[in-house]
Amino acid sequence: MRMSIATAILAAASVSAQNTGVLGDAAVVSDNPVGAVYKATLPDTAFTKSAYPNGGNVKGDVYAVSSPDGTGVIFKVKFSGLPSEGGPFIYHLHDQPVPEDGNCTSTLAHLDPYERGETTPCDSNAPQTCQVGDLSGKHGKITGDIDATYTDNFASLKEGIGAFFGNRSIVVHFGNKTRITCANFERVDAGNTCETGTPSSTASSTGTAAPTSQPTGGATPTTGSPIGSNATATGSSPSATTSFVQAAGNANAPTVMLAAGAAALAFLL
Repeated sequence: MRMSIATAILAAASVSAQNTGVLGDAAVVSDNPVGAVYKATLPDTAFTKSAYPNGGNVKGDVYAVSSPDGTGVIFKVKFSGLPSEGGPFIYHLHDQPVPEDGNCTSTLAHLDPYERGETTPCDSNAPQTCQVGDLSGKHGKITGDIDATYTDNFASLKEGIGAFFGNRSIVVHFGNKTRITCANFERVDAGNTCETGTPSSTASSTGTAAPTSQPTGGATPTTGSPIGSNATATGSSPSATTSFVQAAGNANAPTVMLAAGAAALAFLL
């Protein structure tokens, strides 16, 4: 009986260990540079040509902006025109940028500074145990056109750390992981359009040098303080993002507004 209990405990511990990274859980990044904005726009032609026999591609882009208090990154994901079959579709931050020839395979694997791997599916209820780059695993797969906004506390716009993705890429996949399309993130110069305000004001959100090296072996990821066993991760259901509204502006420069906690960020996209 005692042996059975011990075996069960060891088995549970083994499963738990597989559900997080070799270097532990991902850390909440609380020092993202306020005002940093990045954008990735999908190309006109798909990487996997068979996905669009008559030409074309998924349409859309991904904006990423540091949260007003520096904790986490606010993503605005907008995709349309996905293939009629092959879903639910998944998308991730990948470790390397897209080369000039557009080869999505060259982006390598998902952004994974904690060496978590893909073998065990991400548990969206415990986003700190997922790969940093597994956005659809943490925030939901795509079943059709999507226009979503969420905060991810583990990805970063702070250069020089493993969770930084500003010099990396986004890749959209079929449900079987075949790569449909990909795009690099580039920094957006918000210029004088960026300003902070109070919650009562309408406010809001959203380069590619070689990526920084990832923590390997026994290295310690420099992504902030690790989440303790009693801490609560909020990456998959942020309370900070209360609304994301398309507001006045023309087709080339819509104003996007976000009311976030006790602070706000406003700029023209």
